[in-house]
Amino acid sequence: MNFDRTGIILYVIDYEACLQFYEQKLGLKKLFHTEALTCFEFGSSYLMIEMDDEYLDDGNDSSRIRTCLRMNVPNVKKLATQLESEGVSVDYQEHNWGTVAKFYDPDGNLCAFKDSAKFEAHM
Repeated sequence: MNFDRTGIILYVIDYEACLQFYEQKLGLKKLFHTEALTCFEFGSSYLMIEMDDEYLDDGNDSSRIRTCLRMNVPNVKKLATQLESEGVSVDYQEHNWGTVAKFYDPDGNLCAFKDSAKFEAHM
């Protein structure tokens, strides 16, 4: 598979504190920003800090997903279908901000394909 761009998504609870840390303490250059996510230049990749809106504080913090390995591709549907044909369970989603296909590696790490065109349009 060829990727147009790769990135890491870090799901956070204290969004503002994390933004300040990565921008001010680490000096990362901001690529784009919304109220719920901020994307930073991260070497030849990107680091997206995203508010974790799926976490409910039930006292079991160890079950919370904190990261996602992101691969930007021209055709999300094609690659999602390819993975499904190989027995990988894929959660394909179309939104107004773009298309994603989420899946897990054998060790339970979250991965996702994202449509390149919509991502690049943010910058």
